Amino acid sequence: MEQTEKKKLGMFDIFSLGVGGAIGSGIFVMMGFGIAYTGRSIVLAVSVGCLYMLLAYLFHPVMSSMFVLPGGDYDMKVILTNPLMSGFSAICQVLNGCAMASYGIAFASYFVSVVTGLADYQRIIAALLMVAFFALSIKGTKAMATITSIITVVLLVSIALFVAVGVPKVQPGFWSNGDGMFFPGGFSGFIGAIAMMSFACQGTTMAPVSVMPATKNARRTIPVGILYITITVGLVYALMAYVAAGVLPVEQVMGQNLSMVAQAIFSPALFAVFILGAACCAIMSSLASGMTMLRYPLLAVAEDGWLPAVFKKTTKSGYPYVVMGMFFVLSILPIFTPLSVDALISLVMIPSMLMNAYMNISLIKLVKEYPKQWETSALHMPTGLFNALCVIGTACALAVAFYLFKDLDTMSMILCVVLLAIAVGLAWFRLKTGAVKVSDLAEKKKAIAAAAIAATEAAEAAEAK
Repeated sequence: MEQTEKKKLGMFDIFSLGVGGAIGSGIFVMMGFGIAYTGRSIVLAVSVGCLYMLLAYLFHPVMSSMFVLPGGDYDMKVILTNPLMSGFSAICQVLNGCAMASYGIAFASYFVSVVTGLADYQRIIAALLMVAFFALSIKGTKAMATITSIITVVLLVSIALFVAVGVPKVQPGFWSNGDGMFFPGGFSGFIGAIAMMSFACQGTTMAPVSVMPATKNARRTIPVGILYITITVGLVYALMAYVAAGVLPVEQVMGQNLSMVAQAIFSPALFAVFILGAACCAIMSSLASGMTMLRYPLLAVAEDGWLPAVFKKTTKSGYPYVVMGMFFVLSILPIFTPLSVDALISLVMIPSMLMNAYMNISLIKLVKEYPKQWETSALHMPTGLFNALCVIGTACALAVAFYLFKDLDTMSMILCVVLLAIAVGLAWFRLKTGAVKVSDLAEKKKAIAAAAIAATEAAEAAEAK
């Protein structure tokens, strides 16, 4: 009875959760870099980019249409991966801490555009933000969720203000190409912009797949909801990009954050409201969400043996202070390096996209292993079409990884290769030394698959009543 009562999230709930979770810091952090690649065609890049990234995360809607997975993305990866790739994914979860530094850096750059007297202290401001949010994470998930909900409301209102005030101020001739600023980099530049904006466009599937057990008719509601969320976020981003690339000359906004455009369309008072309410809140929302979503996977990484046993230690209340302490250090150190925001994000997105490519192509084998679940899937389709989509999804993920890598500077390229080698090397070493046993991984894989099937059958039985 208790399990049935928990399955209360409907399509509107999933839609609201997904849109709120998807629209975050990425669009504020990366918009200027995307404009630098493709000029005013950034409008098309972000809207197409949302659909493109849906293909890059194809395994999310497909697997959520087949199973009710209590562990969301983590369970999906356990089911689909072999032992070495499981380890690679686990170590990459730890390295994701480096991306958190980009939130602090971006927050500081926006904040000092309002409080200009602190412009010389951006690194300190970035570090203090990280300290504050890690301190809040000790209070637990509920505290972080409450803060995130408040921030999200302020964020959405501020974005609506930016669009409403900015659209009428877009200069005439936006869609013409007289100045050569529509597709200035050609097809390569356009794909490069999609790759660069992938960080902003990737969140449409994350939140929905994390709440499968609490969703009514989850195997249909979540995959269909993901499509609605993707279309909506694409439209919102397109409107924001229209303002960002259309109010001022493209040359002025290339590589810049949205504060420059906001200053041009708002009065000083509204400018401060937008920066603090939209940009800063978006970054804080993403930071809070990231810490909330990564806390338990990081602990699972330690408990599965991919990290030394000391990382499994928790406080009496269950807070994994050792693994979170390591995560904190990884999120602070890059702030005091020459690495740019886009380089930091690329260093995390590249291994993530490589992992996605592996997951997407593995779907072909998965549907053969679980024919009953695939036959009753809301996304069931002819085998040829499905296999083609899996290949396309794999290609999309690989393309993002390639374009992000090729545009890194030499130092960042070397660092990226080193991080990938560390992830693979550590995974291989933990398996080779027996710290992680292949037999244990196989048993866990079977247990998660069995639990997923049981949860799916229970959900179907509850729906039938």
